[in-house]
Parts: sequence; C-alpha cells; structure tokens
Amino acid sequence: MIGFVKGKILSLTPETALIETASGIGFEVLVTGSAYNALAGKKEGEVFTYLQVREDGVSLFGFSSVEEKEMFLKLVSVSGVGPKLGITVLSSMTAGDVAAAIATNDIKRLSTAKGMGKKTAERIILELREKVTANVSSSLASGEPVPVTLSGGDEDAVVALMTLGFTRAESVKAIARARDKGAKDIEEIIRLALQSI
Repeated sequence: MIGFVKGKILSLTPETALIETASGIGFEVLVTGSAYNALAGKKEGEVFTYLQVREDGVSLFGFSSVEEKEMFLKLVSVSGVGPKLGITVLSSMTAGDVAAAIATNDIKRLSTAKGMGKKTAERIILELREKVTANVSSSLASGEPVPVTLSGGDEDAVVALMTLGFTRAESVKAIARARDKGAKDIEEIIRLALQSI
C-alpha cells in the first residue's frame, strides 16, 4: 500500500495533484480541499495517501495530515460510504468539523456534503459514535488521568477531539482553555479547543 507521496508538484487542481517522486514516478492523487490548500503555490509537497484497488481501476486519495486520513478511513468503514464520498465530505468540511458533527449528532451539518443523503449521514453518526466510544474506553483502560466530572457537552467535545487523534488528557485541557475563553456551545468549544492544541 502507498501510504505517503512526497515530491515535485507537476500539476495541481482542487481535485487532483500530480506529484513526481525522486524515483521519477508521477502519482496522480485525488486530494481533499485541505490537501489542495497545503500544496497550492508550492513546487514540492507531500500527502498522506490511501490506495483503492477495484476491478475497474486503481485510485490514490491524498490527505493533508494523518488525522485527516484517519477520519477518511473511519468514514469509508461505514456501509454505503465509498472513497469518493469520503473525499467529498472532507473537501466540504474539515476533519474537526466532521468529528464535531458526529459527536453532536448533527445530521444536517453532515448532509451539507455533496452526495450525502440524510440516511447516510445518520448511518455515519450511528456507526462512528460507537467506534469513538470504543476509543474513549481504551483511553480509560490505558490509565490516562481523567477528570472526575464533565458535562454532557464537554464529554461530546472530548470524543470529537479524540476522534482526531488527540489523547483524552490533551482534549480535556484544550476544552478547559476554550471554556476559560468563554465558549458556551459545543461547536464553539471544539473550534476554540482545536485552536489551542
């Protein structure tokens, strides 16, 4: 599997990047909006990748960060969500926005992605919330310090940040800083917490 491509950017559009590696091979990569923004205006760059092999062809998808790739992998693990829809979702929303929508059961927000129906959004929230809960449980089992009490909204924010790869301790501290800055609703808490991490 090709997990990372780094090299000279031969061409770049909002949908694809053609990257020539040091070995002289040019990889055409379907990129998210944030990967496009990270590569724009540069002569060289890199993307984290996911390789899809099907009967009708091979596709390489590119992401700006490991966290974005992990969110993509979570999305495509949901029945009815293919790689192209996963890329579309991550091109219309950041990985943090997707995590926040899942944590807050925001079907309407997820449904704003092109090609995303209400039923698919509901299925994503249902299936990924369970996985996020498993991640929270494994963090608790690892012995990380956990504050005694969190409100429901703060716990949802912790889950959203952990979905992005942050530890529970990092998430709780970032949420406390967001609260100190006056954040009230969960979306504001998550936005300010992401800025402070």
